[in-house]
Amino acid sequence: MIKLRLKRFGKKREASFRLVACNSTSRRDGRPLQELGFYNPRTKETRLDTEALRIRLGQGAQPTDAVRTLLEKGGILEKKVRPAEVVGKLKQEKERSKKKDAAKSETSE
Repeated sequence: MIKLRLKRFGKKREASFRLVACNSTSRRDGRPLQELGFYNPRTKETRLDTEALRIRLGQGAQPTDAVRTLLEKGGILEKKVRPAEVVGKLKQEKERSKKKDAAKSETSE
């Protein structure tokens, strides 16, 4: 299976990443099949080869979570709510309601 993932390069503590297409069993910094873009988290600079990305996605390449967010920000993929986000938001809401109930009970006593 082909994965779209980030390949790390640059100095220590000054990492930059290349967006690459590679085999899912290959190493993180191994030889990629194709380089598709660039991402610098320090400056938030992102360069994407949109045509090549669309071709790879059409062939069935699966992006990692980090790459998926970059593609959503770049407008190549539609933003999709993941199940983990929904569950997390529900848990946060329950915690907030518990804290409010506890605060109300303390003030009423």
